[in-house]
Amino acid sequence: MNIFVTGAGGFIGGSIAAGLARDGHRVRGLIRRAGQSDALKRAGIEPVVGSLDDAALLAAEARAADAVINAASSDHRGAVEALTGALEGSNKPFLHTSGSSIVGDASGGEASDSIYTEDTLPEPTADKAPRVAIDNLVLDAAKRGVRSAVLCNTLIYGHGAIPDTASVQLPRLERQAKKSGVVRHVGRGLNIWSNVHIDDVVDAYRRALEKTPAGTFYFIESGEAQFHDMTAAMAKALGLRGPEDWPLEQAIEEWGYEMASYGLGSNSRVRGERARTLLGWQPKRTSVIEWIERDMVR
Repeated sequence: MNIFVTGAGGFIGGSIAAGLARDGHRVRGLIRRAGQSDALKRAGIEPVVGSLDDAALLAAEARAADAVINAASSDHRGAVEALTGALEGSNKPFLHTSGSSIVGDASGGEASDSIYTEDTLPEPTADKAPRVAIDNLVLDAAKRGVRSAVLCNTLIYGHGAIPDTASVQLPRLERQAKKSGVVRHVGRGLNIWSNVHIDDVVDAYRRALEKTPAGTFYFIESGEAQFHDMTAAMAKALGLRGPEDWPLEQAIEEWGYEMASYGLGSNSRVRGERARTLLGWQPKRTSVIEWIERDMVR
C-alpha cells in the first residue's frame, strides 16, 4: 500500500510512518525541515518537504496515495479540508489524529470521577470546540466517499522511532525537573489521565487502515494513572527531589496556559472499546508507571 503520512518528522507521525514502512508499505512522509530527510530515509520513509499550509501539495499526495494519515496537527482545519477534499469519492482510508484533552476539565490538578466513552462525549469547552469541529469534519467526510476515522489518543508514553522526537506531556515534566532539580506536578497532582504506549498507538493505526468502518471515532487508551503517581515514579527514576505541588499560575509561567491547564493540569479519563471490538486491537503495554521507572531514562 502507498501511504502518505503528515507529521512524519514528529513523535507520533514518525513512529507510525516507520512502523508502516517496516510492515512493507511504501510510505511518504511530510516534514517541515529538510534536515530530517536522512533520518526518515534511514527509517524507510520517503521524505516530502512542505507544510500543512500547502493545500495543493497535500491534495496531490492524497490523490497519489492509497491511504492518508494526518498526524501533524489536530488543529489545522485547512489541511484537513485539503486532504478530505482530495479523497472525496475514493473510499480511501483517512485517519486523523486527535487528542483526549477534548474532554479535559482544566481542574488545576484536582481529581474527577467523570469518565467518557466514545458514545458519551460531552459538549466541548470553548477552548476545545475548534478541535472537536475538525474531528466532526473528518467524520462527516464518510458521507462523501472517504473511509475516514478519528483516532483520539490519550497521554502517550514511550520512545519515538525518529531521533530527537518526544511525546507531549511526560517529557515536559522531565525537562522541568532536570532544569530545576525538582520534579513537580500541577496543583496537588491528583488529576488522572488515560494513557497508551506509542507502540500500541502504531498498532491501532495499522489496524484502522485495514479495518475501520467509515466515520468512526476511537479513543486509544490502555489504562490510566494519576499525575502524582507518575511524578513520584519520575523522581525515583531521575534520582531527583519530589514530587512537589506547583500552583497552576506558576505552572502556566513554565508551560503556558494550554499545556499547564489541559495537558498537565486536567483530568482526561476515557474508555475506548471500539478499537478493541472493531479492530481487534489488544494493547501490550498497560502500565505507564512501570515504563517511567524502568524504561524512561536511556
